[in-house]
Amino acid sequence: MSTSERTGPDTATWREVQDSADFAELRRRLRRFVFPMTGFFLVWYLAYVLLADYAHGFMSTRLFGNVNVALVLGILQFVSTFVITTLYVRYANRKLDPQAEKIRAEIESKGVGE
Repeated sequence: MSTSERTGPDTATWREVQDSADFAELRRRLRRFVFPMTGFFLVWYLAYVLLADYAHGFMSTRLFGNVNVALVLGILQFVSTFVITTLYVRYANRKLDPQAEKIRAEIESKGVGE
């Protein structure tokens, strides 16, 4: 490690950022998306597991050919994962990243880490 490497902000700066209104807003925006979506997905996943374990007749209902309800719901688990990921990326690009960039710019404007 050479002495010319950049160093990060000190503890006081991090505490100041953590106590700032901008950081509180960033944290609030993150939680506004993550908590409901996590709850939704856990309920959706638990419903699938419970149906698979306790509703054999329903899950084995044949829809067409060899495709039954269990297979379709299982595939929808994967689809919902990709949809949630896409929604998160879009949300982060619109709401989280600009706020985080603002906080970063404020820290760097103070000459911290140079």
